[in-house]
Amino acid sequence: MADHGESTWDVEALLGDVLRPIEPPERLSGRIEDTFTALSAAAATELSDWAEELSDSEMRALRDPRNWVRPVVAVSVGGVATGALVLFELRRRGKHEASGLKGLAAGVRDRF
Repeated sequence: MADHGESTWDVEALLGDVLRPIEPPERLSGRIEDTFTALSAAAATELSDWAEELSDSEMRALRDPRNWVRPVVAVSVGGVATGALVLFELRRRGKHEASGLKGLAAGVRDRF
């Protein structure tokens, strides 16, 4: 086959360049972590405010599941955000040192 000015591409090299894993910038991780921390705090505040606002009649009304939306959403958002924070901390600890569960618990306690 004659080469008529056509360039050949090294498909393996191109795929290797495209599929190479990249580490997200540190500030992105920090921003995501800050967002999850804010979500956890907001959910805890919302749940606390909701509980303080309840009167006796509203406490009786809690027997109706339609009134559970606000606390369920607050607990769900707070739980997901807190779980994500724990995963971030595990990842960070895994990169720096393997200090075990006690070190993780201390790190999470320090954040809250």
